[in-house]
Amino acid sequence: MSHVILYVEDNPQNMRLVRKMLKGGGYEMIEAPDGQTGVRLALEFKPDLILMDINLPDIDGLEATRQLKSNPKCDHIPIIALTANAMHGDRERFIEAGCDGYIAKPITRNELLNTINYFLGGDKPANV
Repeated sequence: MSHVILYVEDNPQNMRLVRKMLKGGGYEMIEAPDGQTGVRLALEFKPDLILMDINLPDIDGLEATRQLKSNPKCDHIPIIALTANAMHGDRERFIEAGCDGYIAKPITRNELLNTINYFLGGDKPANV
């Protein structure tokens, strides 16, 4: 049985790239174009893992993460910030908001799949 990953991302090019990487890694993907849709789909489908962009057009990824982590129906789901925000202190801010991990864009296939593997029960990558 394939793991299901929810990707919350408003940029169609980024969505297409990650879709290709996840499909190549054997994962199923649910897509959400904004934070509110991401929260709704997470509650509805209860994916195995969530990739969360931070800069979204409605509620940002941090608020979406807070909502999900405060809900007992999905507070156990790992959330990985997948964002272009790579300034000093951003990683710590995302972890404090409830994200379990962080990947800075641009991403590589190996970095993405290694991080997902770790949070779904595999070995820990260096960037987590």
